[in-house]
Amino acid sequence: MALQETLCSGSLLAWPGVLLFGDSITQFSFQPGGWGAALAHRLARKCDVLNRGFSGYNTRWARIILPRLIGRASGLDSPVAVTVFFGANDSALKGENPKQHVPLDEYAGNLRGMVQYLQSVGVPESRVILITPPPLDEAAWEKECIAQGHRLNRRNAVVGEYASACVQVAQDCGTDVLNLWALMQEGSQDFSAYLSDGLHLSPEGSEFLFSHLWPLIEGKVASLPWLLPHWQDVADAKPELSLLGDGDH
Repeated sequence: MALQETLCSGSLLAWPGVLLFGDSITQFSFQPGGWGAALAHRLARKCDVLNRGFSGYNTRWARIILPRLIGRASGLDSPVAVTVFFGANDSALKGENPKQHVPLDEYAGNLRGMVQYLQSVGVPESRVILITPPPLDEAAWEKECIAQGHRLNRRNAVVGEYASACVQVAQDCGTDVLNLWALMQEGSQDFSAYLSDGLHLSPEGSEFLFSHLWPLIEGKVASLPWLLPHWQDVADAKPELSLLGDGDH
């Protein structure tokens, strides 16, 4: 069978998607040992995991660009799950970092607005997972700031206020939430190993995030089939009989 005939005789596979939307902690999540890469590995042959992380972005900018990333006419039609992971930049101190800083009330409103937008384009709140920023290791991050010619521009207590606001928005909107800020400090544990520079996740931090995120994702993808047959199940004589069906194997 000619390739063109083969393409015409099989229906286009609908490949589900999981959308990761966030700042640098999301953008970097496909690095070796990253939590996004771990999720993509776990969901191979079931879902595409799409990294839409934007280093340095806050919720003010994220809310503006979200309609450019997903909509009823976009290539990503009704993802099975969406993570919304902002706050590390919003919570920057206004006096030290006014460009990235977003006031707490506006941050909460932006998160709520993004959830409402997702609902308007066919992504119900049951598919949305809000993730709070992780805690800040002030000593390590201060070294990074000084190296860049700045003073310490974030405080862990302030990050905690944004994490609490994120949790409240999730409760109000009916979405899942992963309170990374609280989980990483549970029992007054030393969380410094979870951060590579005091702000961004280390491989250990990514593993920690994934271990808590996966149970939330798993319930949303549990019913999805493995796409296309296992190689041992492909018919020898006429493989097209196996490969051009509905793909539910």
